[in-house]
Amino acid sequence: MAETTTAPDTPPEVEIAAPRRNNWLDLNSVGRSPLRWFIAIFAICFGIWHILTNIYLTEPGMWQNAIHFAGFAFLAAVIYSPFGNYADKNWAIAIDVIYGLTVAAATVWVAANETGLYNRTLAVTGQSWQFNPIDWIAGAVLIFAALDLSRRVSGWVIPILIIVSLSYILFLGEYLPGVFRAASLPLNDVLFRTLYNDEGMFGILARISSTNITLFMIFGGFLVASGASDFVIEISKLVAGRIRGGAAFVAVLSSALTGTISGSAIANTASTGVITIPLMKSNGFRASFAAGVEAAASTGGQLMPPIMGAGAFVMASYTSIPYSTIVAVSIVPAFLYFLSVAFIVRIEAMKYSVGDDISLKVDYGKLISGGTTFVIPLTIMIYLLMTGVTPSYAASWSIASLVVISWLNTIVSKFIKGSNFNPLFMGPKRISEAFMNGIKASILTGILLVSIGIMNNAIVTSGIGNGFSLMIAQWSQGSILVAIALIGLASLVLGMGLPVTAAYIILAILCAPALAGILSDTIVVEKLMKGLTDPAQSSLFLLVDSPHAAKVTLGMAREEALELLAAMPFELIITVRPLLVDPTVQVTFLLTAHLIIFWLSQDSNVTPPVCLAAFTAAGIAGSRPMATGFQAWKIAKGLYIVPIMFAYTPLISGSFFEVLQIGIFALFGIYAINAIIQYYAEGPLALWHLPLLGLGMVGTFWPLNWTANLGGAVLVIGVVIMSRRGRAGSTPLALKAAD
Repeated sequence: MAETTTAPDTPPEVEIAAPRRNNWLDLNSVGRSPLRWFIAIFAICFGIWHILTNIYLTEPGMWQNAIHFAGFAFLAAVIYSPFGNYADKNWAIAIDVIYGLTVAAATVWVAANETGLYNRTLAVTGQSWQFNPIDWIAGAVLIFAALDLSRRVSGWVIPILIIVSLSYILFLGEYLPGVFRAASLPLNDVLFRTLYNDEGMFGILARISSTNITLFMIFGGFLVASGASDFVIEISKLVAGRIRGGAAFVAVLSSALTGTISGSAIANTASTGVITIPLMKSNGFRASFAAGVEAAASTGGQLMPPIMGAGAFVMASYTSIPYSTIVAVSIVPAFLYFLSVAFIVRIEAMKYSVGDDISLKVDYGKLISGGTTFVIPLTIMIYLLMTGVTPSYAASWSIASLVVISWLNTIVSKFIKGSNFNPLFMGPKRISEAFMNGIKASILTGILLVSIGIMNNAIVTSGIGNGFSLMIAQWSQGSILVAIALIGLASLVLGMGLPVTAAYIILAILCAPALAGILSDTIVVEKLMKGLTDPAQSSLFLLVDSPHAAKVTLGMAREEALELLAAMPFELIITVRPLLVDPTVQVTFLLTAHLIIFWLSQDSNVTPPVCLAAFTAAGIAGSRPMATGFQAWKIAKGLYIVPIMFAYTPLISGSFFEVLQIGIFALFGIYAINAIIQYYAEGPLALWHLPLLGLGMVGTFWPLNWTANLGGAVLVIGVVIMSRRGRAGSTPLALKAAD
């Protein structure tokens, strides 16, 4: 019998690539520097302000968003310094501090001068916005800061898009042809819209960051400081440690749970990967596969309710659909994604006989100590969200409950002698660290969402979003699948240079109306096939230059209905849809479109050639980056399967039992896809197994058809049983020596 070994508890130290920044928000590196102490204290007070402003204070929205950006602009100027590590560069420190304070002062000026601007403009009849010289200087400083600070935190893509957007509404639009042609606006009008419009710098997107995202980042900082992140790893070991290839299942489970803490797939990969990737390698998995599993699972962390990264907050704001609804409909899809990762892990483990006689040691001290500080606050948050309160309110009280629970745990531990119950006390130092970590994690989104507001304003002001929607509708020719493919391609290209949240926001602005419209057209086509008897509806189609318009009251073939819709002008079809499609159904289609885009926007984390989460995991695993990227892409195929299910099945809009039926049978189809890709199931596959798996896959994905679903599941199960019998007489495959 083979000797049982135990995976190492302490992984080797790994150097993880990160943006160049000064580590100012760390109590251990504060030292005796007065400036470092000031920045640390400022970050703590800034975190406390975010809680108070969303619970007790009543600043106007403009002021709240302006203070939010002013604080993060100062921190970004100092932490993401262009001069690198300050060391002895006192002149560099002075430049960055003065720059950060200047941007903060300009932000406060813009917020304070809003009423004065309105009064001056009203006093001059027939004139446009009356900015004074200080207004112009403050506005120029803010736009420059948006360009510069977004470049510092995320690279050149956002600044380039901002410059193109401003150029488009200032002068470039009038030179473009067709639907992309737009009138040029005067400079003072552009400045006003950029600063004060609800779509501008301090509008909707800034509000999402100031009211929701930052609070959840702070909550994540408290979870980490309280030891809850250790609980995530240990509970994953306990659940999956005795399963073949259990180390990889630990990565899947821990990344799913850590997704409730981290708002970034890269941060998720870095935080859990330093533990799970060495565990997987010691368990026998290939280095590139181990890194790919971690990257794919960490990407799924952004899809995991109740937090879902920042996307759910943006989605709720743009669609006016309750946050609780978005979270509720995302539960089953998230399970499908993580089980799709788990299936390929299982197949890999069986294919190469990975994980035989290896156990994972569980640290019960960390499990018990971190359990209550993870489970109870998260339960409180979920309960509050489901009762309909604002996400900011739920996050604030969850933070408070976590602190109180840590105190109670510490008191209880005094009376339990000789146990593993050793909770971390959330005293002043740990609370300070939690606030600093939360604020540090929020700098990127705090800067980017305000900066993207400039683009958002340009898109809304120019109407280019309608032109983009028309282009997608024309290129897809009414095909939902083609439209999804186009959006997926655009998402991949944008994601090469943007964080996924920024990519989602831009794609949602440009593509969601088009995709929702194409989904709504499926209802319009069905009604045209039956014929329209209401004159108010049918008369609009008589305006279309098409021979099929005369048949609108009689009914027509499906192809004729599609041709009629294709011939309709964009302005007319957006008028017809509300008349023929129930408003509730339209809301469902809008949510479906946003969820599809949100899922596809995650693909840049794991899809070559630029897959940052996979590259981060490769650095930990010591594997080749591009090989790891292809492994991650293969493992994360649920990012493409589930959005197609959103479009073609009632996975979102169906009843509880309909969603359950779709979800359960989809698991058989997802397993079949994995088996075909790996050419292995519970054992080696024969060539004639592939068509059986293909038929089973089609049957199990067929929506709400019990005959097809059951038949497909039987085929998949049959192949699995046959492959398992075949494995008994085969020699296990050897792992590749070079990975």
